[in-house]
Amino acid sequence: MAEKMKTTEREALLQVLKTRFEKHMHRHAGTAWSDVLARLERHPAALRSLQAMEATGGEPDVMGDAKDSGHVVFCDCSPESPTGRRSTCFDGEARAARKENKPESSAAEMAAEMGVELLTEEQYRALQQLGEFDLKTSSWLQTPPEVRALGGGLFGDRRYGRVFVYHNGVQSYYAARGFRGWLRV
Repeated sequence: MAEKMKTTEREALLQVLKTRFEKHMHRHAGTAWSDVLARLERHPAALRSLQAMEATGGEPDVMGDAKDSGHVVFCDCSPESPTGRRSTCFDGEARAARKENKPESSAAEMAAEMGVELLTEEQYRALQQLGEFDLKTSSWLQTPPEVRALGGGLFGDRRYGRVFVYHNGVQSYYAARGFRGWLRV
């Protein structure tokens, strides 16, 4: 992701982000697009991560008010877990441990390649306060080391009008489970 973006790619991505930002102001009340743009201009490497989020179906948008920390936080806001990031087990170690039917990648490996992080349980619940996400899919979440050490991984979804966070073996993968990323700029 070190390669510099072409001007046309950069402008097209910024227009998509701006349009989404303006359409969903409830996700970031009190934050102005001009502040977001200024932050992105100071941190141009973030555009590659945002481009990867967009290209895999994440529909990244600003989440929350950036004035507290001075940072801008982007989060995948696609209605369902991003299509280009599904059918992944939790991490590379889990993928390598599978004896057969290994997925092409894992949530943790893809996130690292994209320059983003998996959402924590708290971030996932905060996202769910801004809308209804993962009604038909689920998303891997950052998992406490003590749970991962025992072979477990957390995932979240919304069913029956409630947000659920549950566990699964890290080697498992499903066509309807991917991951949502977040990026602090």
